[in-house]
Amino acid sequence: MNKLLISLVLTLGMAGAAHAAQGDAEAGAGKVATCAACHGGDGNSVMPSFPKLAALGEKYLYKQLMDVKEGRRVIVQMTGILDPLNEQDLRDIAAYYDAQVPTMGVADADLAVRGQEIYRGGDLATGLPACTGCHSPTGKGNDPAGFPRLAGQHAEYITTQLTNFREGVRNNDGDAMIMRTIAGRLSNRDIEAVSSYVQGLR
Repeated sequence: MNKLLISLVLTLGMAGAAHAAQGDAEAGAGKVATCAACHGGDGNSVMPSFPKLAALGEKYLYKQLMDVKEGRRVIVQMTGILDPLNEQDLRDIAAYYDAQVPTMGVADADLAVRGQEIYRGGDLATGLPACTGCHSPTGKGNDPAGFPRLAGQHAEYITTQLTNFREGVRNNDGDAMIMRTIAGRLSNRDIEAVSSYVQGLR
C-alpha cells in the first residue's frame, strides 16, 4: 500500500511538473520577432533553406531550440540569437509555432514514385525502415515521442538535414542515432526523392 501511495504521489508530482513546464503559445507570439526574419511570423518560411516551423511539434521544437542554445546542434545563422532567452521563453516559442497552420508544398513528379516507396515502405535490400513508423503515414509526426512533422516541409531543407545526418555533421538525434543510421542507408538520389515527396505530402 505504501509503495502504491508513493508511486501515486510521484506520478502526480511529475504530471504537475510537466504541466507547469508547458509552453504558452500566446506568450510566445511576443517572442518570435527575431525568428520571423527567417522562419516567417506564422512559421512558414518562404526561403527553402530555412525550415517551416508551423505545426512542427512542440516537443521537437523545444528540443531543437535547447540543442542550439546549448551547442548540441550548430546552426551558424542562429549563433547567439537564443542566448538572451531562458527555458520558458523557448517553451513559449515552441508552443506558438506549433500552434500555427503549415502551408503545403508540391512534389516533383519525377521523384515522387521513388520518394513514396521510401517513405511508406523503406527498402528491404538496405535495411531501411519506412519513414511512416516515426513520422506517421500523413507526415504529421508524433509530438509526444518528439518526432517532427514532415508534410509540407521544404525539400531543400530536408535534403540538407538528411545529408548532414548521413555525414555526421548533425548528430543531435540521441544516443540511438536513429536518423544517422537511417540517413546512412540513403543514396543522394534517394534523399532527393524522399525530400521531394514529403514536401508535397498532405
